[in-house]
Amino acid sequence: MLHCSIREYFESEGEDRFRDVEQLVIEELTKRTDCVISTGGGAVLRQKNRKYLFERCNTIYLHSEPTNVFKRIRQDRTRPLLQGDDPLKRLEELYATRDPLYREVACMVVETGKLATASVTNHIIEQLALLNIGPA
Repeated sequence: MLHCSIREYFESEGEDRFRDVEQLVIEELTKRTDCVISTGGGAVLRQKNRKYLFERCNTIYLHSEPTNVFKRIRQDRTRPLLQGDDPLKRLEELYATRDPLYREVACMVVETGKLATASVTNHIIEQLALLNIGPA
């Protein structure tokens, strides 16, 4: 099923099939050295993905508390795992599972909180420069 939204894919193929495809994509992309990969929140659920992200990449975990994420995405109806009676509670459950996994693979954790995208980007660039990672 090509050219559909994640929500449509989840509905027609299921989360397990989505995670299978996600794993294949992460496996291929992490072989490259010329790209930035923005994973979905559940990418770290599979051990192989964590292995690829940890061993092949400089993984940056953009950390935000569930309440801040909820404020940012509460009107977003495209997120299949947050469609239900209490999306904030669901975010908190997902966070409890995923936060330690992201910390496991991250070379850097960036607290995003309520920061503007430009501020987060500048902070990452500065931190990468301090670690001597990235373009010269």
